[in-house]
Amino acid sequence: MHVEGVSMQSIFFIAALWLGLAVVAAIIAYHLKISIALVEICIGIGAGAIANRYFGQGSLGSNQEWLQFLASAGAILLTFLAGAELDPSVMKRKMKEVSIVGVVGFTAPFIGATAVAYFVFNWSFSASMLAGIALSTTSVAVVYAVMVETGLNKTEFGKGILGACFINDIGTVLALGLIFSPFSYKTIIFVIVSAVSIFLMPSITKFITRVYGNRTAAIRTKWIIAVLLSLGALAYWSGSEAVLPAYIVGIVLAEFASVEEQWIRRLRTLTTGFLTPFYFIRAGSFVSLPSLIAAPGIFILLILSKIGSKIFGLYPVISRFRKTPTERWYYTLMMSTGLTFGTISAMFGLSHGIVNEGQYSALVATVIASALIPTFIASKWFNPMEKLAPKHAHRVPRIPEGELSDE
Repeated sequence: MHVEGVSMQSIFFIAALWLGLAVVAAIIAYHLKISIALVEICIGIGAGAIANRYFGQGSLGSNQEWLQFLASAGAILLTFLAGAELDPSVMKRKMKEVSIVGVVGFTAPFIGATAVAYFVFNWSFSASMLAGIALSTTSVAVVYAVMVETGLNKTEFGKGILGACFINDIGTVLALGLIFSPFSYKTIIFVIVSAVSIFLMPSITKFITRVYGNRTAAIRTKWIIAVLLSLGALAYWSGSEAVLPAYIVGIVLAEFASVEEQWIRRLRTLTTGFLTPFYFIRAGSFVSLPSLIAAPGIFILLILSKIGSKIFGLYPVISRFRKTPTERWYYTLMMSTGLTFGTISAMFGLSHGIVNEGQYSALVATVIASALIPTFIASKWFNPMEKLAPKHAHRVPRIPEGELSDE
């Protein structure tokens, strides 16, 4: 049996290989006590380099459509879960903090990276602006994965970081849309349908839970995934990005998720156990080590412009809200990450002719490095979990066997 020219034998082999790599990543992450998302990206870089070198370009299967779907679905669900972790009461109390930190977190690297690309690299103004947008992001997926693994997602400190990430990335999405994205009737339809769907989500979800929840096998999970994939399809049709409505759906269902903890844990297990390894390993597999070795200067200056401008802009601001140096540095470094929206912005620039392949490769490598370097430093030397909640440090709460069975 074949799927668009790809044999089922090949699909099963590649899927088994990738999940095997995810198991190796989990073991390494456990012993090094760092984020599994971080290790999966590194595993993807190594696996991609080896596969391309010895078995031919694309032999790892990163560009196969079925794998792209699994990776995209993982990003969508992980982004939804990140939104669902935003406690509304905490967001209200921290609105000033997350707004200021989020706006500065977007503005500082946008200006810094744009200036470096334009004045140092002599890129065109459009390409420089695209670079600024791509490097202005945080990575909700990476930050949320780290929050879950350390237990910080249950603390006000962690929820504040996630809230600031949301504001930061909203700025990135708006900038990309206002500066580059075509505005058409499709955009209007997408906004209206998304707004109506998101408005109705809480009441419909509560109705489904009241009538069918705990009686019908995983109906809430099926319902949420169906809505997220539908909005994702509509987003792609309109020229937007699927993770944005997923984030907002998560936020509007945050109150519901806070009282349905067992259900959200099941969905998290499905997401991180099966889908997100494809997302993180795939992201790493696109890093071209030969290209970086051939032109390291552009990569180094871009990563310094992103992380440096983030730290320069954010650390003084965060110092107004966090008193201990450990928390300040951890907060700043987590806000310095980038992955999902950064790679999306870079791909948008390449597909629309704003940047060339060389510029795109440098941007993607920088975005992925920004997911690795700040996360590693923060997790290794500035993790505040011992102080905030020692009993959860470096440990994911054990999920009993069978928790993915019927609700």
